[in-house]
Amino acid sequence: MEKIALIAGGGRLPIIFAEKARTQGAKIIGIGIKGMASSDLGNFCNRTHWLDPREIKKLFLLFIIERIKKVVMLGKVDKSIIYAKINKNDKTLNILKNSENKSDYAILEKVTSEFEKRGIKVINGIEYLSDLLPSKGVLTKRVPTQKEYDDISFGFKTAKEIARTDIGQTIVIKDKSVVSIEAMEGTDRTIERAAKLCTGFVVVKVSRPQQDMRWDVPVVGPETIKLIVENKGKVLAMEEKRMFLVEKEASIELADKNDISIVVM
Repeated sequence: MEKIALIAGGGRLPIIFAEKARTQGAKIIGIGIKGMASSDLGNFCNRTHWLDPREIKKLFLLFIIERIKKVVMLGKVDKSIIYAKINKNDKTLNILKNSENKSDYAILEKVTSEFEKRGIKVINGIEYLSDLLPSKGVLTKRVPTQKEYDDISFGFKTAKEIARTDIGQTIVIKDKSVVSIEAMEGTDRTIERAAKLCTGFVVVKVSRPQQDMRWDVPVVGPETIKLIVENKGKVLAMEEKRMFLVEKEASIELADKNDISIVVM
């Protein structure tokens, strides 16, 4: 039986992974990040431990105790932890905190490097989650207007360039103009900022050009659709085979109910 440590951030994705992986015979050791991971995580793992995101030494001790050789990292993590007050003797986290480059990839590559030094391989969860990668097409009853398709095309090209520079992966467009761009604050705040300027906008979410599927698979789901509805957007466009759509049926049902389009590019 394959044993995998699941470092779980926020959202439903870690739970979905644990459930699917166990169904396929894997043994899942959950490591929930306090204040971020769902309190339900323990119901879906063989065993579960809870850690403050700054307890790096304790994390490595758990790897030894549980004899972990493979790790998957899933779920939202608040990047503000890299600016948090930490124990000056914790050299591992200080490596991250003191890094001049605190971009997502720089941080995740450092984390991966620390794991590999200890003989732990970071794997991607695609083997167990491939059914969450939607294929190209319009998933909803509502089809975007031509004007919205023009915004999608414009937004896709622009978002790809922003993602290439590791700024963010979400952009909000209206009339071929950039309304808001994702940075450290995340997708939700990006949509909320756009709503202060206009309605009827298009949200475009893409992958990075050099995407590392081990820890860089964007996620959308019912909460994303709900936020677009609440902020009076009209379209969610996402890149095919490069991001997860969790709770697909619920997402589409909510979009259809509120006359929102979901487009996979």
